[in-house]
Amino acid sequence: MSTASDRKHYSMIIDGKSVEAQSGLTFETFNPSKNEVLATVARAGKADVDAAVAAARGALNNAWKKTSAVKRTRLLMKYAELIQKNIDELARLETMNCGKPVWASKGELTQGIEDFEYYAGAITKLTGETLVMPNNLFAYTTREPVGVCGQIVPWNYPVMMAAWKLAPALAAGCTVVLKPASATPLTALCLAELALEAGIPAGVVNVITGPGAEIGAYMAEHPGIDKIAFTGETETGKAIMRAAAGTMKRVTLELGGKSPNLVFEDADLAAAVNGSVFAVFYSSGQSCEARTRVYVHEKVYDAFVADFIAKTQKLVVGDPLHEKTQIGALISDAHLRKVHGYVESGVAEGARLECGGKKVETGDLAKGNFYAPAVLTGVNQKMKCVREEVFGPVVTISPFKTESEALELANDTEYGLAGTVWSTNGARAIRASAGIKAGLITVNQPFTGFPGVPFGGFKQSGFGRELALETLKLYTEQKSVVQWVGEKPLNPFGL
Repeated sequence: MSTASDRKHYSMIIDGKSVEAQSGLTFETFNPSKNEVLATVARAGKADVDAAVAAARGALNNAWKKTSAVKRTRLLMKYAELIQKNIDELARLETMNCGKPVWASKGELTQGIEDFEYYAGAITKLTGETLVMPNNLFAYTTREPVGVCGQIVPWNYPVMMAAWKLAPALAAGCTVVLKPASATPLTALCLAELALEAGIPAGVVNVITGPGAEIGAYMAEHPGIDKIAFTGETETGKAIMRAAAGTMKRVTLELGGKSPNLVFEDADLAAAVNGSVFAVFYSSGQSCEARTRVYVHEKVYDAFVADFIAKTQKLVVGDPLHEKTQIGALISDAHLRKVHGYVESGVAEGARLECGGKKVETGDLAKGNFYAPAVLTGVNQKMKCVREEVFGPVVTISPFKTESEALELANDTEYGLAGTVWSTNGARAIRASAGIKAGLITVNQPFTGFPGVPFGGFKQSGFGRELALETLKLYTEQKSVVQWVGEKPLNPFGL
C-alpha cells in the first residue's frame, strides 16, 4: 500500500482493479485542518455503479459463495493482520482526511481490526436448526448470504464505519459495493487494496467514490443490489428507505442522535464530569451517539457545571497530527458555520454561552476548521440547539429535580440512539437504563462501541444493529426445508 504522502490521486477499486470513472471525471478531497487539497479522486457515475454491482454479482456466484466458512475465517484474520501492519500510515491518512486527532484514528483502526477478528471467529458459529415435525416429515433451516450489499458510510468515522460494515458482510458470504463519503474516501480505498492483498477474491470488495445524491441514491434503487446498509443523517436514511422499497431491498439504517446524559445526585461527580466531557467532545462532537444533552440533578448542578466548564477549557485544540491534541478540526468550513449557527441561535433564544463557541483564529489553526468547544446553559426543551442534532462540539446542560423528570427530559426527542447514566445507586442505574428509550445505554462510563455489543437506535435513529452476532444474521436470509422421509411416497389426492 502506497503511503499517503506520495499519493496525489486515488482511483476506484472495481473487480480487483484500480479504475477511473468511465466519464473521466474526478473531484478533490481536502485536509480540513489546513483547508488544502489532499488528493484527487475518481468521481463515479451510474455506469460505474453498474460495473461495481456486476463485479460483485460475478464474485458472489463464481468465487465467494464457494469459499468455505473456515477459509473465510482465515482470510478475514489475514485482512486484520494487514490492517494492523499498516495501522500507522492508515491512521495518518485518516487524520489528514477527516481532521480528528491521530491517536483517535489509531484507536478506531484498532477497533476495526477487532471487528474483523470478531466476525472471523463468528463465521463458523452461524448455524441452522433442525425442527421437530410429525408424521415422517423432517425440517431444518439454513442461512444463506443476502447477496450483493451496497454499503454507504459517513465522513465522521470513515475507516471504522467501513470495518463495521465490511466485516459482517464478508463473514456472511456477501459481496460488497462500498461507497465512502466524498469528504473522506481515502482510507476506504486503502481497505479495498488490503482486501486483495489478503487474498479475498477480486470483486468481493468494490469501492466507488462520488456524490451520495447521485450514486448513493442510485445504489439504493439498483435492482442488482440485494441489501443497503447506511450510516448517516436521518433525512437521508428516509430517502434511502423510499428508494429501496421499489426492489424490496433489505435495509439497515444507523442514523442521527440527540443523546441524553443523566447525572444523579449520588454520582461520582469527578468521574461524571470527566466522562461527560469525553462523551460529547470526542471526535469534536461529530458523533451520532454524542451525549449532547446533559441533565444534572439540582443538588449537584452548580458544582457539575463549574467543573465541566473548567475541564472543557483545558481541552487541547490543535494540529490533529500532534499526539497531545484532543480536539481536531471539523470536516469543513461550511460545517463549522452550521455548528456555529446552532450556538448563535441558542444565545438568541436566551441560552448562556459559558465558554468556547467560536472559530479558533490563532496561528496556523486559523487556516483550518477548528472550533472551540461550547457549553450552553439556561436552555429549555424548545430551543433549536436542544432539539436538533448539532454534530459538533456543542453541549447543553440543564437541571432536573426528580428521577421521573430526568427520564421525561431524556426521552423528549425524536431520536433514540444512545444515553448515559451516572449514579452509584445500582437500582437507580437499572431503572434509568430501562427508562431511556434508546438502543444503547452506558452506565458510569462514556464508551459505546464494542465488538459483540449491539449498536443501533430506536425511533428516528434507525433500525438494525451493528457490531453484534445479530448483524451477521442481517446479512443472511433464512431458508426452511421440509422433507418427506416416510417409507412410501406421499399421495395427498389419492391418485
